[in-house]
Amino acid sequence: MGPLRDLDLPGINKLRSGKVREVFDLGDTLLFVATDRLSAFDVILPDPIPQKGAVLNQISAFWFRKFTFLKNHLLTDDIEQFPAQLAPFREQLRGRSMIVRKTKPLPVECVVRGYLAGSGWKEYQQSGSTSGVRLPPGLQLASQLPEPIFAPSTKSEAGHDENIDWEKCCAMIGRDVAEQVRDLSLRVYQAGRDHAASRGIIVADTKFEFGMLGDELLLIDECLTPDSSRFWPADQYVVGKSPPSFDKQFVRDYLETLDWNKTSPGPKLPAAIIDKTAAKYREAFERLTGAPIS
Repeated sequence: MGPLRDLDLPGINKLRSGKVREVFDLGDTLLFVATDRLSAFDVILPDPIPQKGAVLNQISAFWFRKFTFLKNHLLTDDIEQFPAQLAPFREQLRGRSMIVRKTKPLPVECVVRGYLAGSGWKEYQQSGSTSGVRLPPGLQLASQLPEPIFAPSTKSEAGHDENIDWEKCCAMIGRDVAEQVRDLSLRVYQAGRDHAASRGIIVADTKFEFGMLGDELLLIDECLTPDSSRFWPADQYVVGKSPPSFDKQFVRDYLETLDWNKTSPGPKLPAAIIDKTAAKYREAFERLTGAPIS
């Protein structure tokens, strides 16, 4: 099948359509489908990136299985185990979907920063701190932080997430739960960072989401993907420079050359940019898992 930009499943109730994922209600469970949509500057672009959804789905499943020290929402990503009602859509769903537990998502994004980049670097330049944590003077762009920092933010489907401090996080979800998600986020980041390092990838930062199933805390949504993380090739890492990344950076760089006001509708992408971006997503998957994308 070709790239998948939009998806409806007749007879299956769609709960929501995010920037990338379609979420369908199966009764006791949910069906997550990762499309090939790509957003940049919070605008969904007209051109999908081939196999992007498969990469995101299969990388998340890889990590969900690897991190046995905490529970997550994955039930199965094996198309042969999907319920009979999804049989007519098997080819559309193959490789890019998973059945997950229903949880009550927490209203915070759990960001972990290991290196100075993005908004963390901008904040450091202005205040000498990032996410409210005071840092040593003299750090540069892409410097590794003395230790990883938990940096919560609010969630936003449309628009930018808003960084919040620790006390606001505790006020939103309760101190006990906040301490659990902070500790788990740091532990998952460190485990993922160590595995990625053995495959030549630096995980500069990432974000996680958690949900409650009764009184149980589960890791949900996606996990350490090129969309939720900043992956850098270790062999091209230089402090003081923004390293190339395994994601849509080719697209962002191209869009910055255009006379476009970064509002919808987004411009069409040249074939060369689409191909380079697709190759970066595939390379991230193959390096991290040691297997080709299926």
